Amino acid sequence: MKAASIATAVVMVAATSLAAVAYVGTGYTLFGTATYVSPGNDSNRAVRLQSDTPAEFAGIDFGVPADLLIQDLDVLSTEYKFPAGVSCNGGAPRFQIQLDQYPGKNIFVYIGPAPSYTGCPSDVWTDTGDLLTDASHVDTSQLPGGTYGDTWGAAQTRYAGAVVTDISLVTDNFDASSNTVTVDNTRINDATYTYEFTSANDCKRGGWRNFDFEPGPFRNQGQCVSYFNKNKPHF
Repeated sequence: MKAASIATAVVMVAATSLAAVAYVGTGYTLFGTATYVSPGNDSNRAVRLQSDTPAEFAGIDFGVPADLLIQDLDVLSTEYKFPAGVSCNGGAPRFQIQLDQYPGKNIFVYIGPAPSYTGCPSDVWTDTGDLLTDASHVDTSQLPGGTYGDTWGAAQTRYAGAVVTDISLVTDNFDASSNTVTVDNTRINDATYTYEFTSANDCKRGGWRNFDFEPGPFRNQGQCVSYFNKNKPHF
């Protein structure tokens, strides 16, 4: 797909169903059709972002520190795995970055090989590496003075002083194709989101069977509950 087509399609979808809510602080929230799945990448859990129709979208909204300036945002990465026969396309999946000075607008950080952002490997866990090096390509076309083929270093300079109010990881599609990806170990600066289980409640309704890696496997629900009651999560 041509670069201009990707930008247009992403803008259309982002302007309607994917307006993100700002979550200040730490943690994350799943939205749309995003779900937890087990196992993850050598771990007990990950998040699946699935969009089978143009009406479906899925994402993870991350909390960010209240005083995070764009010039201080230097690391953005995730591990991802597409099902067999599925790949990145149409500008999805992508990170979306919102700034306080430009409400309702996004900087898009696409996953996949530039400039088409297609041809991601499927059926294997892959690490994006840091998507926010000075030379990394981002899409700032929704912002004043921005462009589809911008570099992160140029964007940091142009919008210096703006506060980052929201970061999300999104997948969607604008035609009949499916766009499904599983993500794990997402990193934003020094914070790494592993999506692991965190409490005894995760052991219930058969959840104890999902622990293929430490602190599992467990023999039964009781053993799983006992572990979380006695130990703080160490993920």
